[in-house]
Amino acid sequence: MLKQSVEIWTKEAPKLALWAEENLPMGLAVFDFPEGHRTKLRTTNGLERINRELKRRTRVASIFPNAASCLRLVSALLAECDEEWMSGKMYLNLKG
Repeated sequence: MLKQSVEIWTKEAPKLALWAEENLPMGLAVFDFPEGHRTKLRTTNGLERINRELKRRTRVASIFPNAASCLRLVSALLAECDEEWMSGKMYLNLKG
């Protein structure tokens, strides 16, 4: 199906055809996962939750003396999230 579309687009929109040929397979790779995983992978809810938490925690600090201090706080918060992910409930089980 992709090859047929690329052949059609090559004549009318060569840049689109090149882009589609390079990028669509990666964009559709989610369909290689089991159906139960796809429902979790199709949203950005997890990322949005992390961004809200970072925003909330950096507002508490309010003013940072420099960019490095903000980076230290955000890095520490992300390390904390990573620890929770490693030890908490498994979001996706790719082993079976």
